[in-house]
Amino acid sequence: MGDKTMTADEAVARLRSGMTLGIGGWGSRRKPMALIRALLRSDVRDLTVVSYGGPDVGMLAAAGRIRKLVAAFVTLDSIPLEPHYRAARERGAIDLMEIDEAMFLWGLRAAANRLPFLPVRAGLGSDVMRVNPGLRTVTSPYGDGETFVAMAALRLDAALVHVNRADRLGNGQYLGPDPYFDDLFCEAADEAYMSCERIVDTAELTKEAAPQTLLIGRHTVTGVVEAPGGAHFTSCAPDYGRDEAAQRQYATTPWPEYAERLLDSPAREGS
Repeated sequence: MGDKTMTADEAVARLRSGMTLGIGGWGSRRKPMALIRALLRSDVRDLTVVSYGGPDVGMLAAAGRIRKLVAAFVTLDSIPLEPHYRAARERGAIDLMEIDEAMFLWGLRAAANRLPFLPVRAGLGSDVMRVNPGLRTVTSPYGDGETFVAMAALRLDAALVHVNRADRLGNGQYLGPDPYFDDLFCEAADEAYMSCERIVDTAELTKEAAPQTLLIGRHTVTGVVEAPGGAHFTSCAPDYGRDEAAQRQYATTPWPEYAERLLDSPAREGS
């Protein structure tokens, strides 16, 4: 439980090709973009990515790093469909397991609790069962006899998340309006790497914010990366909002051109 601080490149150096990688955040909100840039600088590939997808998925898909994607959506929020992901999907570059948002959440909960699956009503009566023939149903053993989707656990080899504040031990704090299930990504993973806007002393975490904002416990975190602006161009409220100009530039620039500029900049791309 000692000092877990490291650089983004040191964190990514612990990842391996072929892993199942969970990425926190939601759409174009509080994505661990500094860690994604470090991942793009590495030679890690052939990933199964589990994400409420945004530009993290778009960049990794465009760079040919994703073998399979498990997602409920891939969006830039103010730009409804992530264009680089769409291009990769249209050319058949990645396999896709597309599921309902609630199914995705229950898969994370199952993995976090080390259960093989959890029952959920979401997905019943929809095409999600048709396009995912590997999904199974389960019947309640009680008198009601109700049928549920048996959502398999989304077990992760590693997770990447970004929060507002953290200490050196791995306690992570969000200060914005939504936790985006980052705690479940960390709990569902064998290893979790958390970037943050600022590392502070442990006592500072609750001086100006409630204890309930301590979203991520140190026992679930392998490494802590201080990365000011580390979610850019996505939002990291209340520290900063989404950089819409930078996002539009990303969405309208051909990937090879954008990637060259991106990898030349270890800090905030598009700034």
